[in-house]
Amino acid sequence: MAHRERYLVGLDVGTSTVSVIVGEVMADGNLDIIGIGSAESRGIRRGIVNNVDSAADSIKRALDEAELTAGIEIDNVHLALSGAHVKAFNSRGVVAVAGRNREITREDVKRAIDAARAVALPAGREILHVLPQDFVVDDQDGIPAPVGMTGGRLEVNVHVVTVSSTSMQNMVACVNRAAVEVADTVLVQLASADGVLTVDEKELGVCLVDIGGGTTDFAVFERGSLWHTGVLAVGGDHFTNDIAVGLRMPIPDAEKLKRRSGCALTMLVPPDDTMEVASIAGRRSRVMQRRVLSEILQPRAEEVCHLLWDEIRRAGYEKSLNSGIVLTGGGAMLEGMVEIAEEIFDLPVRRGAPERVGGLADHVNNPAFACAVGLVGYTHRNTPFEEDRVASGALGRLTGRLRTLFKDFF
Repeated sequence: MAHRERYLVGLDVGTSTVSVIVGEVMADGNLDIIGIGSAESRGIRRGIVNNVDSAADSIKRALDEAELTAGIEIDNVHLALSGAHVKAFNSRGVVAVAGRNREITREDVKRAIDAARAVALPAGREILHVLPQDFVVDDQDGIPAPVGMTGGRLEVNVHVVTVSSTSMQNMVACVNRAAVEVADTVLVQLASADGVLTVDEKELGVCLVDIGGGTTDFAVFERGSLWHTGVLAVGGDHFTNDIAVGLRMPIPDAEKLKRRSGCALTMLVPPDDTMEVASIAGRRSRVMQRRVLSEILQPRAEEVCHLLWDEIRRAGYEKSLNSGIVLTGGGAMLEGMVEIAEEIFDLPVRRGAPERVGGLADHVNNPAFACAVGLVGYTHRNTPFEEDRVASGALGRLTGRLRTLFKDFF
């Protein structure tokens, strides 16, 4: 049976930054952030390890900083997984209700979930999460917790998340080389959603968009459950590369310029605003209009939004987003992203940052920490099944019901 530890550590290994958050579970059950660590990411590209030693070194530096600020020694972490190798789909499991009175038990529910996860996977892939969405008893659908009901047929709809075994093993190997163990692995979208989405948003329908350095991970929630996830092969680094090429400047300087003066919507930039632009090979810096930078960034921002909208429409959820879009991740900090997203999606859009935590809350109230903080919060609020790795997928009111429903298996 899994138990809650006093200290919980979330590790988000991104393409551009490695983030570590240390949380302490207080006596009253609340979660306080007591440690923060970050380091420039090396050896990682779009969620895939391409240099184990470099990646391990980046992770170690972030962990060391988190240990210093928290004043504890870290020996295990909860690791976020993302990247193009993550694939997900919806599945359904059907079982006949056993028992003399046809009363549905927790064992019947477990059998239904096992039936839903019994799908053929390509070689080299494994299941990361099986997330229950809702249940059907005979002809009655939309049931969040069927235990105690009477029926002859029980169905469950689930969201199955799979990953490349090799990619996950390589990432875990990097963490192990940093002298810590991986206690659990969690999908980035689940972690970020726990950090920035509200219960009402998940219930009414919302799309979470986590704009990272190498990829943009998104997830659609409706009726409190996760129904669709996906990954776009474009992220904040593509904005930086566009600047470096367009203004003929080194990439590190392009990243600094993007953070200091970047805006994704040209109309928001005053015509007389100027900026200092570094040059290559020691040449003198130049002074340019800030709108020149915005004219480089806006097409890339529009591309991200159009690609996302195409994916949402292809999956059939364009009319389900009653709460709109929530942007998070480091890329969401770019000025103008919310405004340009509102123009393209014609939906309410907000920038999401971690909430519902104490301690160093002011230091982590930043979209860049959404995943790492969410990892700690997700672990605190949702204990995963250790035996069969089935996790509670209804991250709203359904979460509490399913946790109670499966308490014998936790």
